[in-house]
Amino acid sequence: MASLISIVVLIIVFLLIAVRKVGNVNLGIWQVMLLGAVAVLLTGEITPEEALASIDMDVMLFLFGMFVVGEALAESGYLYHLASRLFSRAETVGHLVFLILIGAGALSALLMNDTLAVVGTPLMLYFARRHDISPKLLLLALAFAITTGSVASPIGNPQNLLIALSGNVENPFIAFPLYLAIPTVISLLVAYTFLCRAFRDEFRPAAVLVHREEEIHDSSLAALARLSLILLVSLIGVKVVVVMLFPGFEIGLTWIALFAALPILVGSRRRLEILRRIDWPTLVFFASLFVLMASVWQSGFFQPLIEESSIDLSAVPVIVTVSVIVSQFVSNVPFVALFLPVLAHLGTSTVGMMALAAGSTIAGNMLILGAASNVIIIQSAEKSGETLTFWEFARVGVPLTVVQTAIYVLFLSLFPT
Repeated sequence: MASLISIVVLIIVFLLIAVRKVGNVNLGIWQVMLLGAVAVLLTGEITPEEALASIDMDVMLFLFGMFVVGEALAESGYLYHLASRLFSRAETVGHLVFLILIGAGALSALLMNDTLAVVGTPLMLYFARRHDISPKLLLLALAFAITTGSVASPIGNPQNLLIALSGNVENPFIAFPLYLAIPTVISLLVAYTFLCRAFRDEFRPAAVLVHREEEIHDSSLAALARLSLILLVSLIGVKVVVVMLFPGFEIGLTWIALFAALPILVGSRRRLEILRRIDWPTLVFFASLFVLMASVWQSGFFQPLIEESSIDLSAVPVIVTVSVIVSQFVSNVPFVALFLPVLAHLGTSTVGMMALAAGSTIAGNMLILGAASNVIIIQSAEKSGETLTFWEFARVGVPLTVVQTAIYVLFLSLFPT
C-alpha cells in the first residue's frame, strides 16, 4: 500500500493541473507540482537525500541562464525592436501571418517558446490594433509558431531540454534538426494553410500594411542582451562544429547558457531587477517535478506494467500518439518527465526519443492546456482585454494537430529504430 502513495499523489497532481482550482483558490501549475513534491517527502516516499539527488542541476542552471537572457532582451526592448524590423517586411495580412509563423518558429529554437509567449503576445496585439487584424488570428499564429518551431531544437522548449539532457541523445544539436527539421518546416506551412481557412475574411486583398519601428527602451541593457544573444548563437555553432570534428569532446548546454548570461549578470546595473523578474516559479516547478517523478519511478508501479504490456511502447507511432493524447491531460513537461524513464527502461533509440519530443510538443497545438505557452499567451492577452476561448483554439488546433501528428509519424518512420 505504501508504494501506491506516490501514484495517488501523481494522480491528484495531474487532476489539479487540469482543473487548476480548489474552491475559490486558483492554483498555478508550479504550486500544484510543489505540493506534490512536498507530499511525497512528508509521507516518506522519497528521502530528502534522494530528493536532492533527483534534481537535475544541468536543467535548472540552463533554464536560469536562458531566463536571464530572455528577460534582458524583453526588458531592454531589443526583442521587440528585432521583431518589428522582421515583420515590417509584411505587405499584407497573409504575408504578416506567414512571417510570424516562420520568424517566431525560428526564434523559439533559441529562446524557448515560453519566453516568446511572454514577449510576443503584446507584439501580436499591437499589430492587431495597428493594422485592424483579428487578434485571435495573430494569437493563434503565435501559439502555433512557437510550439511547432520549437520541436526541432533541444532548447526550444522545456520538454525537449529534458530529453536532450536525460534521454541519452548523442549530439542533440545535430540529432534534433536531423530528425525533426524537415517535418517541422512542413508542419509550419500546414499551420499557415489551416489559419487561412479558419480566417478567410482576414486574408482579403488589402492596401499595403504601414509599419513603425519599435524603439529600444534601454540602450545599455540592449547592447548587453545583444552580446548575450550573439554568444548564445556562436557557442551553439561552436558546439555543433566541435562535435562533428571531435566526437569525444563535449561542451555542455548548461555552460553555454550560463556563459551567454554573463554579460548581463556582470555588466548590467539592472542585474538585480532582472534576477527578480526571471521566471522563478518555473524553476520551482522543475525542481518539484524531478522530486515527484523520482518518487513515482522508485515506487516500482510502472515497471511491471511496461514489461507485461502487449503494446510496443517503443514504436514511433505509439510514442507520438500517446504523447499527443496524454499531454492534453497532464501537460507535456510532466508527461515527458514520467515517460522518459519508461523509454529508457525499454532501451529506446534516438528515433524514439525524437518521437517523444515531436509528440509531446505538437500536443500543445491541439488544446489550450496542452502547453504552458498557450496559457501564458491567453493570460497575457486577457490583461489587454482580448482572449481565445477553448473552442476557438480547438476548432483550428485539433485538426491541425492530427495532420501534424501524421507528418511526424510518417517522417520518423523512415529512420531505422
